[in-house]
Amino acid sequence: MTPASLRTLLCFGDSNTHGTQPMRSRDDARRLGRSERWPGVLQTALGPDWHVIEDGLPGRTIGRDDPVEGADRNALRTLPASLQAHRPLDVVVFLLGTNDLKARFGASAEQIAEGAHALIDTVLENTRPGAARVRVLLVCPPPIEEHGVLADMFSGGAAKARGLATAMRAVAAQRGVAFLDAGEHIAVSTEEGIHLDAAAHTRLGVVIADAVRALAG
Repeated sequence: MTPASLRTLLCFGDSNTHGTQPMRSRDDARRLGRSERWPGVLQTALGPDWHVIEDGLPGRTIGRDDPVEGADRNALRTLPASLQAHRPLDVVVFLLGTNDLKARFGASAEQIAEGAHALIDTVLENTRPGAARVRVLLVCPPPIEEHGVLADMFSGGAAKARGLATAMRAVAAQRGVAFLDAGEHIAVSTEEGIHLDAAAHTRLGVVIADAVRALAG
């Protein structure tokens, strides 16, 4: 595989891209291994023709400064640097929206999904003139559940999460980007309702690989 023919994919997400394991306490920092996390599974599934880059930040929102965890959790503040650091890119996969369901933001499913417009715009704005079009895959996270150590933080989020896929699908259709509803394939951990277990990461990586192949040709 020559460098010129190697295709590059950026996985840009939150703790469910970082590989945070279902949390047993608020300070539980356990993380799945590189090959267990869905970007690692994706790399294996796509093979040596692809270079998969993992950029997962716990607490990351689509476009909201977090008054508790910090403004750097806002994807729109860090996405431009990530795009420029890893260019040229062929595909960007977004898996965001879970943290926007936190009670402190008071955002509806439609308001959360609308933030994806700015993610797509940021990709376009950071594509050099004359460069090949960067393809975008917008992945809606699976619906959350309100139990476990994070239940109070996400109070009211489970009901809103059930409408998120429909709202995100509409944005993807409007913008002409690919869409995947992760909730059709996986579910959050029954242990704490927000994060994915290893089996879900494996399934998600395989499903995203299929979507990337269809998108990239």
